[in-house]
Amino acid sequence: MGGTRRYEGVVAALSLQADGEAPLFRQIYSQLRNAILLGQLFAGSRLPSSRTLARHLGVARNTVLDAYDQLKAEGYLEGHVGSGTVVARDLPDDCRPLPVPAASFDNVDGPRDGSACFTPFAEAACAGPQDLNPLAGRAFEIDLPAEDAFPYATWCRLTAHVFRRRPREVLSIGDPAGYEPLRHAIASHLGPTRGIACTANEVLITSGSQHAVDLLVRSLLRPGEAVLIEDPGERGVRANLVAAGMTPVPIPVDGEGLRVDVLKAKGTGARMVYVTPSNQYPLGGTMSMPRRLALVRWANYTGGWIIEDDCDSEFRHVDLPLVSLKGLDDRGSVIYVGTFSRSLLRSLRVGYVVAARPLIDALVQVRSIVDRHPPPIEQALIAEFMERGHFAAHIRRMRRLYHDRQRYLIDVAKMHLENLIELRSNGTGMHLVGWLPPHLNDVEVAACAARYGLVVRPLSHFYHDGIGPRPALLVGYSGVTTGQVRTGISVLASVLREQSLSKPH
Repeated sequence: MGGTRRYEGVVAALSLQADGEAPLFRQIYSQLRNAILLGQLFAGSRLPSSRTLARHLGVARNTVLDAYDQLKAEGYLEGHVGSGTVVARDLPDDCRPLPVPAASFDNVDGPRDGSACFTPFAEAACAGPQDLNPLAGRAFEIDLPAEDAFPYATWCRLTAHVFRRRPREVLSIGDPAGYEPLRHAIASHLGPTRGIACTANEVLITSGSQHAVDLLVRSLLRPGEAVLIEDPGERGVRANLVAAGMTPVPIPVDGEGLRVDVLKAKGTGARMVYVTPSNQYPLGGTMSMPRRLALVRWANYTGGWIIEDDCDSEFRHVDLPLVSLKGLDDRGSVIYVGTFSRSLLRSLRVGYVVAARPLIDALVQVRSIVDRHPPPIEQALIAEFMERGHFAAHIRRMRRLYHDRQRYLIDVAKMHLENLIELRSNGTGMHLVGWLPPHLNDVEVAACAARYGLVVRPLSHFYHDGIGPRPALLVGYSGVTTGQVRTGISVLASVLREQSLSKPH
């Protein structure tokens, strides 16, 4: 009876607009989905039959069936013969709203709208290290989505739909801020999944996450300023900083993430820090909640900026993710950066920035000078993919697939690489760190593996000085099939034995 009373209140609140832009079934779907995400409909709550709800709303029964079918396909509802339709008892992780812990910060009076922080672009040439070119289809490339599991048929249908319904919209000059429906879809996605309350006006579309970081650094800092970065950390970001004339300052990481105590000691005068708290890149691991709060408190106290690259947060295989730094921030200190290159296809150079409205407005002006606007076509396709629920469903499938592929890689490695490399599991992400015996050189091992057609990255390349405390390789598993794993592990075993023989203990 309690479940029935619960849904009666929700159903009574349903409101449809016959002349609205969204189809009626989509309006029903969206309102029921929001009720589940907000906890107004809890797991196990029984919904009215399609006939009953259609009669209540004054619509055709097929309209309600279409909405129910979409919710079932995405894992929100379950249908049982003889017992009707209920809210799924085992809701997927991204269907559960993240609580945002209350945080209190002192000494916070600095301006957060960025009005006094913008400077002209610095003239510079790239003096930093460059990433290797991606080699798709070769084991064990990192950051490679499972292209063999991408829903190409659905993507093609949506492409035809977009060009049929909105050809002028996607082929005309775009908005410098990005395609508005995509910005709405991103804002709607980040609320329940990352604990970020934002609107479309607080989202800026970029050409990937590195473009976002480059745009932020050049817009907010003066040439020569220090930027605090993780060590080891993302090589592309380090190169961006050097190209923009900034001074990267390495801060070590440990099992809890960035060492905030070291940051406070070395970061005197620095106004920006770049972090990957959801899945530290490249070591893996999640920044603890005390570290998150301490980092946000540091930014608020000093008036600094935190660039939060939410690297691989979608692909957490165990437990629920911690709330994002942006979700903890109530002062505008955190600038959130995301990308679709890892969650969908690497060829999709579409990313986004989430920040306070005054900062976004200023970045839009800068963006319009640099490259006018992002291409509308890819944005429209991603927006359609998200609005129809395909993105959430795809992320859930990839989360399970990557978990299975990681376990398979570890199992095969245990059989063939014992005493040659130590692969440690990670609860998030798309690659593992494989620790080598101390007498080996990870750069030489990677170069030897490349001659045999393998792509493994030396961990030492990700350290600021190019020297790590222990040799290791980054081994990608997300875009590698089981056949490639078996063959790749066999080849890697031969390479490691060859290197061990040439490098006596």
